[in-house]
Amino acid sequence: MAIMVLGLPRSQHHKALRYGLLGGFAMRFGATLLAVYLIRVVWVKLAGGVYLLYLTYQHFFGLKEGEDRRAPPKAKPMLGLSPLWATIVRVELVNLAFSIDSILVAVAMSPKLWVVLTGGILGIVALRLVVGQLIVLVERYPALVDGAFIIIAWIGVKLGLDYAHQAHHIGFEVPQWFSLLLIAVIFTASFVNARMRGPVPVDTTPDTLKEKAEELIGEEATVLRRKP
Repeated sequence: MAIMVLGLPRSQHHKALRYGLLGGFAMRFGATLLAVYLIRVVWVKLAGGVYLLYLTYQHFFGLKEGEDRRAPPKAKPMLGLSPLWATIVRVELVNLAFSIDSILVAVAMSPKLWVVLTGGILGIVALRLVVGQLIVLVERYPALVDGAFIIIAWIGVKLGLDYAHQAHHIGFEVPQWFSLLLIAVIFTASFVNARMRGPVPVDTTPDTLKEKAEELIGEEATVLRRKP
């Protein structure tokens, strides 16, 4: 979520996060209510896993020549949507995959609706606090982007393995503790690698002044183009 939001202008970060987290609340609530149904529809996890693996493939192999893989991907319009709303849609799709995975695990641990729903809401609140810090961290250490997508790839693989286990294609299930431990190891390794590469200067120009300057530059360029 932090990496997707960083592709937008700084002034739109909070708006994208706000809508993304509101969607996260709605999706976790819906996934909780539909948990009994989702447990039976095993292909849902496979679809979520494939989408996350697609995001990872696009990051490592889908860039055009000259683009920096470690820089947060610039927000682009999609299906007639502005870059802001296209980013929000992408964030919600990731939220959907994560919501299905976490809610189904929670339901397996406790059948009580209020326990699962409360845990989901607390998770979203914690996520909002963490994402704000991660945005600053990724801006300062862009090499963390690779680590984030490796984590996304692992979650995609895990969802695929969960599907294979539920469909009786394989006889083992990935323990939740192992998945969380692996995520912690990947993040720690990517952070150490990023620190070794060193931080990059962070742009501290106030958003309003920066945007005004870009607007004036754009107007000046337009005037110059019109001159014979």
